[in-house]
Amino acid sequence: MAPAWVVVLVTAVLGLTSAGPVPTSRPPPTRRGCHVGKFPSLSPRELEAFKKARDALEESLPLKNWSCGSRLFPRTRDLIRLQAWERPAALEAELDLTLKVLGNMTDSSLGVVLDQPLRVLRHIHSELQACVRAQPTAGPRPRGRLHHWLHRLQRAPEESQGCLEASVTFNLFRLLTRDLKCVTGGDLCV
Repeated sequence: MAPAWVVVLVTAVLGLTSAGPVPTSRPPPTRRGCHVGKFPSLSPRELEAFKKARDALEESLPLKNWSCGSRLFPRTRDLIRLQAWERPAALEAELDLTLKVLGNMTDSSLGVVLDQPLRVLRHIHSELQACVRAQPTAGPRPRGRLHHWLHRLQRAPEESQGCLEASVTFNLFRLLTRDLKCVTGGDLCV
């Protein structure tokens, strides 16, 4: 009876070693220097700071003319359609525009409210830049959906400042919750 158990045990061990690694719910880091996976969600304190900033931004919007000619930020479902390796570049471009717009806001009363959210956004942005820089550059220029996404964000400054501020304000929580979670989830983004 003992030799039968040994055969079963050896067969099971050999089967497990040839099966490969067991998938985990957290994607492994794919690039050296790319640590965006540590941002699956923000702390409650950070989220509260963003809520205060959003509320202050929304209060300032009715005083401005902010009609927009087009949708500046793509929808989350558009991010899901990108390849996993394209998503950090798309989110990095969104964050870049968001930081520029929030940094150029002229209302001095928003400075205190925006201070912590801007610090968090700059930190996330720097991590995303490391991910984007870690990608091979020898390949072709972005095409398809990523090209369309980046082109739309590059043309955003053609809109009025009021439109940019409104678009950033209304996109802020989607960017922080859905888009960031999708990028950190890698292939698990659905």
